Amino acid sequence: MSESNSKVALSQLSALEHFVSEYSALGHDYVLSRINSSSRLKGVNRDPVRIDGMTWILCMSGTMDFDMNLNHCRLTPNTLAVCGPNSLMQLRDIDWSSIDAYMLFVSSEFIGNSNLDPNVMASVPVAISPSQVPVMEVSEADSEMLRSYFDLIHRNTLGNPDDLYVRSISRCLISALCYQVIQYATRRVKIDEATRPRTRRHSYVHDFMKLLHTHHHRERSVAFYAGKLFISPKYLSLIIKEMTGRSAAAWIDELVILEAKNMLRFSGKNIQQVAYELNFPNQSSFGKYFKHLTGMSPSEYQRS
Repeated sequence: MSESNSKVALSQLSALEHFVSEYSALGHDYVLSRINSSSRLKGVNRDPVRIDGMTWILCMSGTMDFDMNLNHCRLTPNTLAVCGPNSLMQLRDIDWSSIDAYMLFVSSEFIGNSNLDPNVMASVPVAISPSQVPVMEVSEADSEMLRSYFDLIHRNTLGNPDDLYVRSISRCLISALCYQVIQYATRRVKIDEATRPRTRRHSYVHDFMKLLHTHHHRERSVAFYAGKLFISPKYLSLIIKEMTGRSAAAWIDELVILEAKNMLRFSGKNIQQVAYELNFPNQSSFGKYFKHLTGMSPSEYQRS
């Protein structure tokens, strides 16, 4: 996400500061707010807001109604909403007598710079299509676990006297939150698959993600994955787009970039070695690919 887009998204969300009981933010990286019955959020603007980043909303009690990408969502006790980048959100109604919820927005740039394991990200199940609401139920124990992450992020942001480490600590906490939510989502998908037969299209999506997990280090062509599934690249692209809301090429690029970022920052390898590991013909082609998708060169990323 560009700095200008990040500023817009965060300025929209930071308007919550005057309406919630707890609020913390770190520059253009993230905003965390607590909404409960003592909040003054009733006066907040309810116009649609497009947010280029990840948003998590955990409802612990009461109800909250909102639209996400034109789909109605209702949060009830022990439910979690996970909203991806570029989502259009519009608040509809809140039960002010009993609401207690956390809302965390994290910029795409901050997520991209976190040490998320690409192999884990590749294994994330595609459980719902874009036409379905991004809300899942969690147990009371799981809800308490998620609440502990939000509390730690909030305390670290406000109470850490050494600014040098605040960003790194929050990056680790938010990465851990991502893994925790992935674990819950995977558990839910396994239950759903056990009780509901999987269609052929779901099978193609599942198999594509599995192949991507195995081959993304070396293969970036949609045609390669389509060949493994014995279907045409055009048909694979159509299925993946319809079932996930994103193209097969976008999934491939995201995982390759996640892998590249992870290697550039944490592997100790130089840019030429990373390019070789990811099967680029040379360092120049890798640099062009990386800059096209991230807006910065590999060397700029390493220095950031």
